[in-house]
Amino acid sequence: MKKPNPLLEDLKSILPTIAANAFQAEQDRKVPDENIALLKSIGMHRVFQPKAFGGMELSLPQFADCIALLAGSCASTAWAMSLLCTHSHQLALFSAELQQEVWGDDPNATASSSIAPFGRTEEIEGGVLFSGEMSWSSGCDHAEWAIVGFRRKNAQGTQDYCFAVLPRSDYQIVDTWNTFGLKATGSHDVKIERAFVPEHRTHKAMDGYLCRNPGQQANDGDIFKLPWAAVFTRAVSTASIGAVEGTLASFLEIAKSRVSTNTGMATKHDPFALSAAANAAAEVASMKATLFKAFDDMMEVVRAGKDVAA
Repeated sequence: MKKPNPLLEDLKSILPTIAANAFQAEQDRKVPDENIALLKSIGMHRVFQPKAFGGMELSLPQFADCIALLAGSCASTAWAMSLLCTHSHQLALFSAELQQEVWGDDPNATASSSIAPFGRTEEIEGGVLFSGEMSWSSGCDHAEWAIVGFRRKNAQGTQDYCFAVLPRSDYQIVDTWNTFGLKATGSHDVKIERAFVPEHRTHKAMDGYLCRNPGQQANDGDIFKLPWAAVFTRAVSTASIGAVEGTLASFLEIAKSRVSTNTGMATKHDPFALSAAANAAAEVASMKATLFKAFDDMMEVVRAGKDVAA
């Protein structure tokens, strides 16, 4: 059974403005500042932020309901915002010192990312020097921090997949996002040149997969007992499902009054159009049922006190 969702009604109240901004968002190739401000005004950016910094620590189903609804009004806004949200979950798995740096003075801070391990690093005392032009950092125009990926040699002579967190002052946004779809996600490159990253701002990806995270010592909510990727990937999948739902809703609205110039038949009476719409609705329902069943299965393991990564 789903929990009551404190955000849904507030979100519904701002969706008309976000939908009205969709055309301008595509023209500008950026989520409008107004959209982000509206979403922050209802606390959307706090869904996975630790309660210690004013966050909500909502469940995955609650998050998914909001992102899917948002995507029906503007897929780009939902895509970018969902990643800004899930990155807060990832930051909560880092050291307490890093979390204090990010949210101590600015509890509204968010992070974008480029997590593919393409960064170049040089080991120095106390941390690493990070360089690289990191791609596909959705929502970076609205973020104060960036999470970036790299590989790091370990004591066994192999390499660990790792993440580093950098403040906005340590990187430059390079305008590279020119696409046909999702034009407004602003998934530009972030360029970094020999920025110092102290040790406490690094994290092993495998620790995130296995739920062996330093941040769990302070953040013991159920959402932080899940592998980081289980939360991160929901950003993409849920926004995609919501975009399909929005497209179907738009088709059905148009079909109410559309008449074919070829056949003279009203679309709402066209059996082929109705069949296509019904099939699409069934596919969406199936995807959502699968997604929410996965949520329930993961949380059942967590609430039973078992190791979800085992």
